[in-house]
Amino acid sequence: MEEEDRDDSGKYSQEYPDSAFVSAVRDLPVASTQNVADEVDCSYDLAYRRLGDLFEEEKIEREEVGNSFVYYIPEQD
Repeated sequence: MEEEDRDDSGKYSQEYPDSAFVSAVRDLPVASTQNVADEVDCSYDLAYRRLGDLFEEEKIEREEVGNSFVYYIPEQD
C-alpha cells in the first residue's frame, strides 16, 4: 500500500506544493483533474485529493461537467 504524502501535522509534503496546483488551474485552458495531474506530473489520485482540499479552502472553485469537475480560479471583487 502506498504511503500518504503527508507530514506529521497532516499537511501534504511540499514535493507538490499548493502553488503548483493553483498555477496549473490558472494556466490550463481546461483544468480537469487529469489535466492538472499531467501538468503537475503527479498521480490522478493525488491531484484529486489536493484539488478537493484547495476547493474546501476556497482557493479554487469548481464546476461539475458530466461526471467530472473542472477547476478555475475565483474572480476577485
